[in-house]
Amino acid sequence: MPNSRPRRTRASAARRRRRTAVLLVFAVGLGAALWFGGRLFVSSVVNPRCTITAGGMTESFDPEQTGNAALISALSIKRKMPPRAATIALTTAFQESKIRNLRYGDRDSLGLFQQRPSQGWGTESQILDPVHATNAFYDALVKFKGYEKADITTIAQRVQKSGFPEAYRDHEGQGRVLASTLTGHSPAGLTCRLDAVTSRETPQEVAADLKEQMGVTTARPGDGFLTVTSRNATTAWAVAHWAVARAQSTGATTVAIGERAWNRASGDDGWSTGAASTTVTITLR
Repeated sequence: MPNSRPRRTRASAARRRRRTAVLLVFAVGLGAALWFGGRLFVSSVVNPRCTITAGGMTESFDPEQTGNAALISALSIKRKMPPRAATIALTTAFQESKIRNLRYGDRDSLGLFQQRPSQGWGTESQILDPVHATNAFYDALVKFKGYEKADITTIAQRVQKSGFPEAYRDHEGQGRVLASTLTGHSPAGLTCRLDAVTSRETPQEVAADLKEQMGVTTARPGDGFLTVTSRNATTAWAVAHWAVARAQSTGATTVAIGERAWNRASGDDGWSTGAASTTVTITLR
């Protein structure tokens, strides 16, 4: 009898240690799951994202895609092409590259439209210049009479000569939403949730971008801002949406069109209420 208690005590202590070890492993596992789950939740909430709404449809794109889409649409405006041209170009770019300026592709394909130097689209450096690549696409598009009313698969295939022509049709919805909004035909249709500003273009640089991409010559740089006078409401909204779409790279903090404004700090709040006008102010400070 004198030796039985110590044995039970030692056995109980061993069981307690095993229970403690199991609880510790469970706690570590639970903590890890909560940490990774929390990171996933935060990432899904705060990741930069642009939302575009037009014609009852809503699509989301990241800032890189949206900025490239704005450039593609802007060049159609500069060239005085109909919104349908932008729809065709954007649908094609979405299918070919997800509207990203890729430095790789099938064989020697490159860029937004996966154009090939060996097929006469330009040099590698030219094709990787989004302005050159987009203009090259439009140059090819306008050679086809009646492209404005042509089936999206038919006309995109004539320009691109893709190995998967039917795939273009799958992305016409995204192309329509982007084109309608970025050409100014769907007012207040674009809003972006962006990271904090880390670098900025100067008002003069943004004015030069607008001139090169959209043909705007009425931009007036000021001290930390840029004012653009447009010829009509549609053009004003095209400029305003372009400014929001490219705010990640330009560092714009506010874009106002009359009394309506998009504010970078407001996240997903979208455009404020008020009367729009033909004057757009882009704030870069």
